[in-house]
Amino acid sequence: MIRELMKSIREYKRDSILAPVYVSLEVIMEVIIPMMMAWLIDNGIDTGNLKYIWGMGAVLAVAAMISLLFGALSGKAAARASAGFAKNLRKDMYDNVQNFSFYNIDKFSTASIVTRLTTDVTNVQNAYQMIIRMAVRGPFMIIFSMIMAFGINSRLAMIFLGVVPVLGIGLYFIMTKAHPVFERVFRTYDSLNNVVQENLHGIRVVKSYVSEDYEVEKFGKISGSIYRDFTKAEKLLAFNMPLMQFCVYACMLLISWFGARTIVLTGGDPVNGMSTGQLMSLITYTMQILMSLMMLSMVFVMITMARASAERIVEIKTEISDLKNKEKPVTEVPNGSVDFEQVDFSYTKDTRKLCLSGVDLHISSGETVGIIGGTGASKTSLVQLIPRLYDATAGQVRVGGIDVRDYDIESLRNQVAMVLQKNVLFSGTIRDNLRWGNEQATDEELIHACRLAQADEFVRSFPDGYDTYIEQGGSNVSGGQKQRLCIARALLKKPKILILDDSTSAVDTKTDAQIRRAFREEIPDTTKFIIAQRVSSIQDADKIIVMDRGRIQAVGTHEELLAGNDIYREVYESQVKGGGQDE
Repeated sequence: MIRELMKSIREYKRDSILAPVYVSLEVIMEVIIPMMMAWLIDNGIDTGNLKYIWGMGAVLAVAAMISLLFGALSGKAAARASAGFAKNLRKDMYDNVQNFSFYNIDKFSTASIVTRLTTDVTNVQNAYQMIIRMAVRGPFMIIFSMIMAFGINSRLAMIFLGVVPVLGIGLYFIMTKAHPVFERVFRTYDSLNNVVQENLHGIRVVKSYVSEDYEVEKFGKISGSIYRDFTKAEKLLAFNMPLMQFCVYACMLLISWFGARTIVLTGGDPVNGMSTGQLMSLITYTMQILMSLMMLSMVFVMITMARASAERIVEIKTEISDLKNKEKPVTEVPNGSVDFEQVDFSYTKDTRKLCLSGVDLHISSGETVGIIGGTGASKTSLVQLIPRLYDATAGQVRVGGIDVRDYDIESLRNQVAMVLQKNVLFSGTIRDNLRWGNEQATDEELIHACRLAQADEFVRSFPDGYDTYIEQGGSNVSGGQKQRLCIARALLKKPKILILDDSTSAVDTKTDAQIRRAFREEIPDTTKFIIAQRVSSIQDADKIIVMDRGRIQAVGTHEELLAGNDIYREVYESQVKGGGQDE
């Protein structure tokens, strides 16, 4: 795990090294200062040597300024290193997420990925900053201060060694008990983000059904669960401070008592006993040692919290997409023919839970194929196998006569344009959104694609035309407008295969008919798959596929299916009686 995390340090290695170096120099100066204070007391104040006092005072001031400088430099370097490390972590995770297949995304969930990119990275960032500063400062300060303390009086310095086992056992207990709780907390954070995301996306439904109280209660339950877990973890961590204070004050009392007693018995002799200055410096070293131990305990606490986050980050960083290119993939798609050879498919890769079963289908290049079926018939699952958004569990899917697994994924998807059931527009202008289909598209090409998709007229009706700003998610355009813009975006790819997954459901039947007519006249060589609920949207297709429960029930023209398929005839008659046909 640590090795994987360290890969994200990269260009911030220099700052990550400089921060501990500066901290070490700062510690050296801080350890020297108490020794010089002891000299000042013993050789200056006690003897009344004013010249020595002024000279040593000046040296102390310079040492303090140097220590301050090194402290500032270490803080700057540590801040830059930790912030850069966090930036790289987010980038590495985000880059890897872009390579995920739908299966990988389903495995983690959107809310969980967002939590890992934000909260978890922040926890690791804070822990990293503490590690390269406090985790270096603490041990260095303890070692140097112990050396100085033993140099002053080895018997009194032995008191420090007595508290180390107490602190070690206490910290071990706290860490082992708190870590599982923090793991549970961050999993609950995923659920909390999921509830918030779901609520905000469906806020119109929530308000239309007056379900605000239910949503508030649902949020409150998860928030309460986080509160209880955090409270439990904090109760465990709360033992850290009393334990540290007990050790600090115990050492202070013992050293003050035995040190003062030694001074009285030896008359303040620094050679055979202990001087006043030595006692004061020993007390200072005591504070430095114990404050460093307290600092290290805080680092351990932070590491305990960050460990759970680090494990979750590494899961995203090391997740390997289940869709991979072969060593020498095919980069050219010959044509838009599509063949399914006894294809089975399961989202969970469990052959006992198949969404598609025994699919055998052959589509020639340039054909228009309509797909119809009830909810849950796996229509979308079928077409998602064509651009290899998922791999077939069994069987073979071929495009242009070549197995889709033999293609370079990017090359294949560049030739398969898919307008998904849930249309998505991104924040930016209409022009920016359309150029997702082709970054190099000219204005004439944008307009032509919009005319084919019956979008040019309403785009020009906006005051800013193609420079109209689209809000996040396309919230400032209607459902039908959004669908037509998404179709235009797909057409700009000039694909060999065009898939419309119920992508004209929000447009009226007249506009739907105009779009289909434009397809026939303008892109006759493109293979078109049209998933629809309305028979009128597919009745003029070259082939119509009737699906039911993951199987193909029938394939034929409109007339053939009316004569020979009960499911299709039932759908057609119900829509004719309900006024669902074109007039």
